[in-house]
Amino acid sequence: MALAQAAAEEARAAGEVPVGAVLVRGDEVIASGFNHPIGAHDPSAHAEMVALRAAAQAVENYRLPGCELYVTLEPCLMCAGAIMHARIARVVFGARDPKTGACGSVVDAFANPQLNHHTTVSGGVLEAECGAALKSFFAERRRASRAARAAARGEADAEAAPEADGEPARTEPH
Repeated sequence: MALAQAAAEEARAAGEVPVGAVLVRGDEVIASGFNHPIGAHDPSAHAEMVALRAAAQAVENYRLPGCELYVTLEPCLMCAGAIMHARIARVVFGARDPKTGACGSVVDAFANPQLNHHTTVSGGVLEAECGAALKSFFAERRRASRAARAAARGEADAEAAPEADGEPARTEPH
């Protein structure tokens, strides 16, 4: 999970939501990925998807049986589908996602007995640390947004305010 957290920091450095994923087989790290849908202009560029694509290229197979995926945030439904399609044996995630989590927080895609592949899921691993990274990212984003709005209001107020030398601001040409 520490490697997935490091990948999440790469996402943060790129201005993306800090989610990281690492795919392993036995003791070997096959691939890693981090969120970058904004920079890639790709709604599917979630950390899990990036790691799955890289792993499939590395082993030259779209099926990844016997592999485990470590991810800092509970996978969404899109990622859960790709995880099942790739035949990942086990998913280990950190923070739960109460808005889009597909491992039990909103839906549990992996609990459907009708599906032909079953992935074992373990959640809450380093949950506090993974959750703190996400919370601090969004808190900083909110602070920056408030500061930008305040600066914009300040510029608008300055344009409407009287001149600093005491003379009234002129609104029409002489």
